[in-house]
Amino acid sequence: MKHFLSLLDFSPDELYEWLDLAHRLKQEWQTGGNRPILQGKSLAMVFQKPSLRTRVSFEMGMVHLGGYAFYLSPLEIKMGGRESIPDVARVLSGYVDGIMARVFDHHHILQLAEYSRVPVINGLSDYNHPAQAFADLMTIQEHKGQLPGLKLAYVGDSNNVARSLLFGAMKMGMHFAAASPPGYTLSEEDIHLGQSIRASAWQQIELTENPREAVRGADIIYTDVWTSMGQEEETAQRLRIFPPYQINQELVSQANPDCIVMHCLPAHRGEEITDEVADGPHSVLFPQAENRLHAQKAILVRLLAPDYKG
Repeated sequence: MKHFLSLLDFSPDELYEWLDLAHRLKQEWQTGGNRPILQGKSLAMVFQKPSLRTRVSFEMGMVHLGGYAFYLSPLEIKMGGRESIPDVARVLSGYVDGIMARVFDHHHILQLAEYSRVPVINGLSDYNHPAQAFADLMTIQEHKGQLPGLKLAYVGDSNNVARSLLFGAMKMGMHFAAASPPGYTLSEEDIHLGQSIRASAWQQIELTENPREAVRGADIIYTDVWTSMGQEEETAQRLRIFPPYQINQELVSQANPDCIVMHCLPAHRGEEITDEVADGPHSVLFPQAENRLHAQKAILVRLLAPDYKG
């Protein structure tokens, strides 16, 4: 049985195979609809954090594939509070074919996977966001026609999304640059992990405090909110620190002329990204959001119907 907890857990060949499936499922949906590959299958969606894209994409992904998904709110479970995480995993394993969880503490995801008898999908944790990064790889492949050799520049708070992007870029032969202010960078452990999984020895990992340096020669510019969920008490401090890391037209002009701009959303327009860029010719924000649906359908098929050969 496989779980989907981190891109670290998959080989480049596996990720390419899953990406191919995601593209096929998207094309199939656009030309008449998906086959009921997951008919009779059910997915429990456990949320400690609210979400638009994660909830709707997983729920509609199950619907498109003939399965059934249902939402469990923080108040219904209070996972780790009213009921222990091992007990939640054991109970849900007796009811459903898969569990998707969106949590604060990454250890909660690991515990769910340890005690579950069905596949567990990491819908986000404070450590990583592999479902988002997998969909981002699909979007880059779709718009650039390839992954190896491209340069992905991340600008802003090097958070869980940045960490998963680093791992995905290294697995797929891409260069990775990140520009963040001091105290908001990826850790030495993150960089060591990234270097250890490089698909090619020539791949570069660049950390800098200068956004212009990071985006120079970039094929992809990526950003996220300056204040993530759970960090609201830091908002005022972050609003003082991060303005030099805004994705605006002047910064985009330092990248390759055909670069694409990505954001996992929700966007705080006027903070980490301007309207001019978010709605401009380089932006793929909304195709990127749409691809969450099709990428997650591929994850669901590979975990809940592992013998499917289509």
